[in-house]
Amino acid sequence: MNSRDRVLTTFAFEEPDRVPVWLGASPAFRKKAIQHLNLPDDESLSLWVGDDFRRVTTRYAGPQERSPYANLPPGVTFRSPFKILRHGYEGGQPISHPLEHATTADEINNYDWPDPEWVDVSHIRAEASAFHNRYAILGGEWSPFWHDAIDLMGMDTLMLCMYDSPAIVDALFERLLDYYAAVSQRIFDAAADVIDIFFIGNDFGSQTGPLLGEGLFRRFLIPHLKRLIDLGHDYRLKVLLHCCGGFAPLIPALIETGLDGLQALQPNCRGMEPAGLKAAFGSQLVLMGAINTQLLIDGTPQAAAAETRRVLEIMKPGSGYVACPSHDYVLGETPVENILALYETVREHGWYSR
Repeated sequence: MNSRDRVLTTFAFEEPDRVPVWLGASPAFRKKAIQHLNLPDDESLSLWVGDDFRRVTTRYAGPQERSPYANLPPGVTFRSPFKILRHGYEGGQPISHPLEHATTADEINNYDWPDPEWVDVSHIRAEASAFHNRYAILGGEWSPFWHDAIDLMGMDTLMLCMYDSPAIVDALFERLLDYYAAVSQRIFDAAADVIDIFFIGNDFGSQTGPLLGEGLFRRFLIPHLKRLIDLGHDYRLKVLLHCCGGFAPLIPALIETGLDGLQALQPNCRGMEPAGLKAAFGSQLVLMGAINTQLLIDGTPQAAAAETRRVLEIMKPGSGYVACPSHDYVLGETPVENILALYETVREHGWYSR
């Protein structure tokens, strides 16, 4: 069974030969791991850990004054597609909220929104084709519309507007989704037949629970999530959502959208214990992650291996599980030895039959 077969069998809730694995990692971590293992290149690291996925991403090709990393003002480390300037580690935090004083939907609609044509998708097909039929290909635009809305309005203002000015919030999410849906549609028109999974990301949880209640979640966010999920399904792709935090009370609403899988599953957040998630949702959603990233940062290789084996014993039965750290982006400060211990443990203990 090759990697693609292993992943797609798991998404069908049938038992593959072993639990699939994925390594989502920052460039800083990948560089450190390549040096640690004395490997020649990035692909060699994916092969070493046995990564069953490959990911294809777009490139920016719009006006230089809107570039994510070029022509930035002093102190700015990133510019979002929506002109949000950010400062700090790994993308940082927004410096300002340009729509925080908007009082009408017209002000939202008249904002300087990006053009989906500024995103270059011309390379996607060739990059995905190089791995197609061997690995499960993750593609589509990340589409973090919830984060973008917070950056544009500020979280306090956004939350208050959900009660006081819902038309403003509706207009904001609609414009954000218009952009992201158009970009992903361009990707899929070019290469959907060599992509397997539409991978999107939005964080709806905090350490202690959801960032907003189920009522607000269903009213304002579910329709837009469903728009993305339906888009993926229209192209016969599975749809996988990355979501951090303790968002367990929101999972039933996500299942109703037709979502195929959830990634991250931070076990140190309220309600996200692996056994509870597996019992409640393991037959309805592919569960991906749950190996504590905080432990991987602060612990030892022995602790990482023990935690990986514990999670495998909970999540592996009945299929529907992909092993990876409980985040989409292993950070540079994570000890390489701990990550290697995770994947070595899956290689040893992740088999369904031999």
